[in-house]
Amino acid sequence: MDRRRFLVNVSLSSTALMTSRSIFKNLSLDRSPVSRTDITRQDFYVGTFGMGQDGGIYFCRLDTKSGEIILRGETRGIDNPAFLAIDTSNHYLFAVNEVSKINGDPGGSVSSFSIDPGNGRLSFINLQPTLGESPCHISIDRTGKFLLITNYSGGSIIVFPIIEGGTVGKNVDFIQHKGHSINPDRQESPHPHSIILSPDNRYVFVPDLGMDKILIYKLDQETGKLSPNNFPHISLKPGAGPRHFTFHPDDKFAYVINELDSTVTAYRYKKDKGKLKEIQDITTLPEDFNGVSYCADIHVHPNNKFLYGSNRGHNSIACFIIDPSKGKLEQNGFTSTQGDFPRNFAIDPSGQYLLAANQRSNNIVSFRINSETGDLTPTGYAIEIHQPVCIRFLN
Repeated sequence: MDRRRFLVNVSLSSTALMTSRSIFKNLSLDRSPVSRTDITRQDFYVGTFGMGQDGGIYFCRLDTKSGEIILRGETRGIDNPAFLAIDTSNHYLFAVNEVSKINGDPGGSVSSFSIDPGNGRLSFINLQPTLGESPCHISIDRTGKFLLITNYSGGSIIVFPIIEGGTVGKNVDFIQHKGHSINPDRQESPHPHSIILSPDNRYVFVPDLGMDKILIYKLDQETGKLSPNNFPHISLKPGAGPRHFTFHPDDKFAYVINELDSTVTAYRYKKDKGKLKEIQDITTLPEDFNGVSYCADIHVHPNNKFLYGSNRGHNSIACFIIDPSKGKLEQNGFTSTQGDFPRNFAIDPSGQYLLAANQRSNNIVSFRINSETGDLTPTGYAIEIHQPVCIRFLN
């Protein structure tokens, strides 16, 4: 789905968001406290698309013995809480409100919530405008002091301080991207799609789908200000449409999944300079597929051996084997997500399960991961959630 068409008439009122504090429901018979470290259960939140009472953040639990997913609660009345971030202490959750207007003015917003450690209940703290339309991705820097957000339709990025108590402060930086690429429908202007911190917190990487570039910034860890890196960007093949980005845990390699041409580009990473050097470009689709498909999300397994990417259209998770010395990828099969349009997926902290969020079929499906082969096997468990967009496990 073209994000711009989905959000063209969406408008958010900060007053409506305030009611979310009283709409939380505990739905499960499981009343045990929020799980952070128990390897037999992992709690997570789900961001969604939806307006008014159709919009909300869901609180779920994964049983890591069976792969069963249990809905524990929901916070309704939040407009398009599409992408989520949780602080390292699990005290606060932040959500971008992926809308095109806020209180009648162009732009989206970011909302802050406190997390009840007993039952996962979310309580609204505050909201700040992102000064750009359709914010679609959010990260917390590794000091826990700053939120970094991309405005997809606005073509910009913005940085906010996190104030004591989980309040989002007034923005400390704002950068407008400029440029375009060859696709007249999707690349007529900048569209930053994700914003990722380097493992050492020194650099910020922003894949811009509209520009076919990954822009690289230096982060001032005291002020939150961003400045162009000495190596300010790397260009991708025209029409690729870079979307989500991730590092290999050993810091030697990095990968970007490209939405428009359904590929993954692999890089060697020089962490002392924040510099990327391309080493490979590989398709995420089988050779015999002739339909329409768009990539979405990308993750490296915690054991460092495998990389996974989602295909919307082919409706699959592609698995790749990672060469540990060269960082190159080898296709290792495709698994149906048992739903339509897998926008996002997540690997649980134990590395045992992959959860695929199928936006159009309104379901999240769990798969057991074979840690030796990388293969995914359906557990038989799934849960219905309205237009799931983002899965975030507690830290």
